[in-house]
Amino acid sequence: MKRRHRMPFGAECRIDGTVRFRLWAPGAAQVEVVFGDIRDPLKRGDDGWFELVTNAARAGTKYRFRIDDKIDVPDPASRYQPEDVNGPSEVIEPDAFEWQDEAWRGRPWQDAVIYELHVGAFTSSGKFGGVGERLDYLAELGVTAIELMPVADFPGQRSWGYDGVLPFAPDSTYGHPNDLKQLIQNAHRRGMMVLLDVVYNHFGPEGNYLGSYAPQFFTERHQTPWGKAINFDGRESRSVRDFFIHNALYWLHEYNFDGLRLDAVHAMADGSKPDVLTELAEAVANSHPPERYVHLVIENDRNQSRYLRRSADCHPRTFTAQWNDDIHHALHVILTDERESYYGDYSDGTFDQLGRCLTNGFSYQGEVSAFRKGEARGDSTEGIPLSAFISFLQNHDQIGNRAYGDRITKIADPRAVRAAAAITVLAPSPPMLFMGEEFGADTPFLFFCDFHADLAKAVTAGRRNEFAHFYEFSDPVKREQIPDPNAATTFEASRLDWNTIAQPRHQEWLDFYKELIKLRREKIVPHLAGVCALKASYEMQQKRGLNVKWIFADGAELTLRANLTPEALQVGVIPDAPILFGTEDGHDAVRQSGVLSPWSVAWFLKE
Repeated sequence: MKRRHRMPFGAECRIDGTVRFRLWAPGAAQVEVVFGDIRDPLKRGDDGWFELVTNAARAGTKYRFRIDDKIDVPDPASRYQPEDVNGPSEVIEPDAFEWQDEAWRGRPWQDAVIYELHVGAFTSSGKFGGVGERLDYLAELGVTAIELMPVADFPGQRSWGYDGVLPFAPDSTYGHPNDLKQLIQNAHRRGMMVLLDVVYNHFGPEGNYLGSYAPQFFTERHQTPWGKAINFDGRESRSVRDFFIHNALYWLHEYNFDGLRLDAVHAMADGSKPDVLTELAEAVANSHPPERYVHLVIENDRNQSRYLRRSADCHPRTFTAQWNDDIHHALHVILTDERESYYGDYSDGTFDQLGRCLTNGFSYQGEVSAFRKGEARGDSTEGIPLSAFISFLQNHDQIGNRAYGDRITKIADPRAVRAAAAITVLAPSPPMLFMGEEFGADTPFLFFCDFHADLAKAVTAGRRNEFAHFYEFSDPVKREQIPDPNAATTFEASRLDWNTIAQPRHQEWLDFYKELIKLRREKIVPHLAGVCALKASYEMQQKRGLNVKWIFADGAELTLRANLTPEALQVGVIPDAPILFGTEDGHDAVRQSGVLSPWSVAWFLKE
């Protein structure tokens, strides 16, 4: 089976053996394609488009575009960059890969147990093939959806991926495009979906040449943390919007990804109607048959629930789900008592906020955020199912944005972490794990990149100065001890150490997570099928614990009793239901005395 996404730009291998080159360069007077000793001019058409069809190129040909006989640039829609972002692009023939997963239809969202990973740091090889070697392990763990951090071509040999500049090209550090396709196909054979993290809010600071021949791609009418905003709503923005919409369709069709996670959509400034997010979601929905499950996930600091609304038959109108930072932040404050920066918004009424997340999705639904200088944050979640809110105890941001990349197990009582993990995995909302979390990995996940010269110095200084407002790093000497993101040692320290998994402590963590995920699959998921709304309520217990109840459409009742403090807690009336799971001695003590030991939870399920 062949899979190819046809795009109105880039290099396309045609049936007759020719290659079509097409570039949007409204700021250029002349464009040539350069490969080998050949320089061929592209014919200028309407609205800044240049095009050439030639029989002198073929799959494997390396090429550049020469702009106004002054600068050679890679193809912004390059499918492959074998020599990094400043090198030539390579013509790729998508039909060269033979797909054998035509029966795959994906999985319904209620099945989702998501596992976020960084391709380069997940294994010692740092390759797509290395991830493939761990697929059996992930399937045995119970993972149903692998989420890859961004793989779009970035400068250098190592990066988180959020500074990519060529969004159609899997980074050559990780392997060839066919290696990524093979990884996805092998995951499908094991019943696992594969999601891809994509970045549509900015380009990285090195290797983006769009401004030199298509300045209309950007606008000064909006500003972002990275400078000029991408032009989604101004004059000549149609080609810009199409570029990203086709990027989404390209990953979903040509690579058969099961979904995308859109990074920081709150930074995609767009005042048009429909905005680009809505248009993109509609294009995706209209591009695949209804029996093919495709899931779109967003990160949105504004908690704009309109993107999560459902139709009358409970299908997502635009996006399937959102990363729910609120539940992470509330749990983090409870487990660590850290209250600086954005954690300050969760320092009062923390248990109340956690209860709200577990029963209503967001905690902030229009409340004032002190961290955001008094701005109201969030919308009401009424009518939105809990499946729209992804819960997590760790992710790349919440570990990597710490100065030393500390995992939660390094800064919190292990009993507390187990209790919180049991909450995120067994509650109705879909859970997400970060690579290594399941075996209590000791390796940090630091911020790393591979810039050079003045840019490297600026990034290193900027990274360290980010922490200047934290008391611990108010001393410049202390800030200098924060690992240099450009140092290779910073990246190497972030690689998972799989040799530790055989050690008893790590094996205990792994067994713990396997048990939780198995319980979710066998006992919770069957009650989630077809559920658009369920009855949910919570009450705080002595301001130190939570009692939470969910009643599913089929009448089943799931109840949580949680003591998230270092002291024993009387939890009140015990549910008249079988115990599903308990941490520490929670499952015994709570039955006998109605008391939960420190940092413990007890789950009950009445079917």
